[in-house]
Amino acid sequence: MTTPEIDPTVPPSGTGCLDCEKSGGWWFHLRRCTGCGHIGCCDDSLSRHASKHASDTGHPIIRSFEPGEDWFWNYETNDYYNGPALAPPQSRPADETAPGPKGHVPENWVSLLQNRTD
Repeated sequence: MTTPEIDPTVPPSGTGCLDCEKSGGWWFHLRRCTGCGHIGCCDDSLSRHASKHASDTGHPIIRSFEPGEDWFWNYETNDYYNGPALAPPQSRPADETAPGPKGHVPENWVSLLQNRTD
């Protein structure tokens, strides 16, 4: 299934959240925009860059970018989506940590996620 929100030929923009990497931040899990390949952090991350990207660009569908996960999510319908195979790679490198990136995750990361104020 191909829609204007999905380009199955575009590769991921990198191996981690581009916005976290630029700011020196860290992520919990990664998501891949199916429209342009942008990799952003999930809504359980402090910065929620994937959903911000969807809102800013109008690209509503993401796919998990975690090893072993192949589910899609549509921010417009707030529901899972049945998407097509996407260009490789399908996930972050298996040797990259989650949370990540290596060396940038604070020791108290669990507490930070549990105590965030939205």
